Amino acid sequence: MIFRKSCRFQAGMELLSWQEKARKELVGLLGMERIFSAPGVELAPQLIWERRNQYGKITKLSLQMDADFRNLVYVCIPDNATPPYRTFICLQGHTTGMHNSLAVDINDETTPIETVPDDDFAIGCMKRGIAAICLEQRAFGYNSREEGHRHECMFHAMRALLVGETLLAQRIFDVDRVIDYIYSRDDLAHDSIGVMGNSGGGTVSLFSGAVLPRLTHVMPSCCFSSFEKSIYSLRHCTCNYVPNLLHWGESSDVAGLIAPKPLVIVNGSQDLLFPLEAAKEQFSMLKNIYAAAGAEDKCVHVAGEGGHRFYADAAWQEMLKFF
Repeated sequence: MIFRKSCRFQAGMELLSWQEKARKELVGLLGMERIFSAPGVELAPQLIWERRNQYGKITKLSLQMDADFRNLVYVCIPDNATPPYRTFICLQGHTTGMHNSLAVDINDETTPIETVPDDDFAIGCMKRGIAAICLEQRAFGYNSREEGHRHECMFHAMRALLVGETLLAQRIFDVDRVIDYIYSRDDLAHDSIGVMGNSGGGTVSLFSGAVLPRLTHVMPSCCFSSFEKSIYSLRHCTCNYVPNLLHWGESSDVAGLIAPKPLVIVNGSQDLLFPLEAAKEQFSMLKNIYAAAGAEDKCVHVAGEGGHRFYADAAWQEMLKFF
């Protein structure tokens, strides 16, 4: 099949004009207009519990995302830093949910668990003096009706399509609402808000960075390759699919909408879902976009020696340079 790629970045294009056009069209493909134009509601935070771990204070809250949906977050404040705290929004992918970011059991959050290596995103943030807000994504964890609280993306994704939206857009909206929450607090820095995640969480991180202007640092993991050579060619979860995306452009173009903000992209050398060679090809194109923004050094590609997971030491080594 021939893909039109109507918003591919080409050498010689004026960057800001391309970003404005490409972002507007991407927002349309995602079906974000209705979600973001709905009447706003108060966040109305409700405290569920507060406790401490060895790195600082953890608070579990629910927030009103829209008129019909409350969602859960952990707010994690490190002891080894002073306010206003730099903050990263942490997004788990196709796991049992946000509790993995704290390495605790979903049914008893006082009980530690072993996670996939480096899956404990919030712990990684707190160790480094960074606040973390772990967001339970729609269709994952507590937001899944499946036995074991795993995920039920197909039901949510298909229902979103019926009203001209995508599940990806709904998840991006929740990230934006977490940013609203950060802006409501004086102890969280409003000029240093990052987003990170692996797999499905990485995808939401990447697209959120492309369309949400208040984000300042973006660190997506195991989601960046070629749309054509990954999402189109391999079997993926329904929540990855955006109508007409391949006629719009490629993954380098989505990531290029983040420029000139710091972007650390993480891949696994043995990740069969997001092939590394295709990721390298796309990153080479992405470097051209960052060069056009005069920010070539703010775009970094990290490849861990392994499979489909986050590689904390290598990724944070690069991200912390931008602090």
